[in-house]
Amino acid sequence: MSRFLSTVARRTEPYVPGEQLNQPDIIKLNTNENPYPPSPKVLEAIQSELNGNTLQRYPSPTVDPLRHAIAETYGLTKENVFVGNGSDEVLAFSFMAFFEPGKTIKFPEISYSFYPVYSKLFNISFEKVPLNNDFTLPKKQFYNSPGGVIIPNPNAPTSIYAELDVIEDILKNNPDQIVIIDEAYIDFAGPSAMKLIDRYANLLVIQTTSKSRALAGLRIGFALGQPELIAGLTRIKDSFNSYTIDRLAMAGATAAFVDHAYFTESTNKIIRTRESAVHMLKELGFEVLPSDANFVFAKPLHKEAKVLYQLLKDRGILVRHFDQEGIRDYIRISIGTDNQMNTLFEVLKQLTK
Repeated sequence: MSRFLSTVARRTEPYVPGEQLNQPDIIKLNTNENPYPPSPKVLEAIQSELNGNTLQRYPSPTVDPLRHAIAETYGLTKENVFVGNGSDEVLAFSFMAFFEPGKTIKFPEISYSFYPVYSKLFNISFEKVPLNNDFTLPKKQFYNSPGGVIIPNPNAPTSIYAELDVIEDILKNNPDQIVIIDEAYIDFAGPSAMKLIDRYANLLVIQTTSKSRALAGLRIGFALGQPELIAGLTRIKDSFNSYTIDRLAMAGATAAFVDHAYFTESTNKIIRTRESAVHMLKELGFEVLPSDANFVFAKPLHKEAKVLYQLLKDRGILVRHFDQEGIRDYIRISIGTDNQMNTLFEVLKQLTK
């Protein structure tokens, strides 16, 4: 480690993303990407932007066309919408805007592993709240947090969705602190907490276009909340980089929100495949947690999870294994196309004999 690193750089422990192998024949079920391409209107919009020969000009710092499209989708106004360069950037801005060093925040012990990374980066103390034995949220443990709360819903990597009454109870019992609901997978689950925005000034909902809208390569995330919270995020963004969203990403993402029919069709297709995958995994002797995401969290009973992960990798199938207390007996499997999942099951049949 370089002696020139700052104390900030020294104390942080960077996030470790899923493997990205450059093999054309790999079946990639490890990073929860959408197995289907985005709406054809996305490519048309990007090509139209290119034809306009505008790349020499800065993009809009306010991203208004995309904010309008998102607001219309959710029955909000653009003042309720903030857009960032991927939801991870939106999360980072949120930590800076709403969490205070010296005041402990709470998030689940088994959760998105970027939360402790940002906490250490921004010098924010945190408490990891253990989940219930069935991996559900112990909602009362999130009450009266000194510095605020952040919860992924559905949770990652467990795939479990907390009903809105659970989220609302946590909001009610943190009236003076921000509650951030990270909804990367919400389009495969139940209702979004954004339905509660008009009633709770302390609620910020963060979503992404990487999963359900198949735009992981464009890096578009967004936050929904009351205008004062959106203004706070904008204040941080404009102190960091006024032009976080490029012209092509803005055009493509706007088109994705306009094409409601394609979004509904592809999302429903993934949900159907997920349900059949859960059934098949159980038949193969796996314990499978209830899933409301575009992945499943499954415990193999015939082999150690880490061993099975490696055996699948050796056969050209990538899944995710977390060598972490409480979940190292599980593997996370992203939902692929029906053909990809059938190949997975054929291999699993051989490996679990």
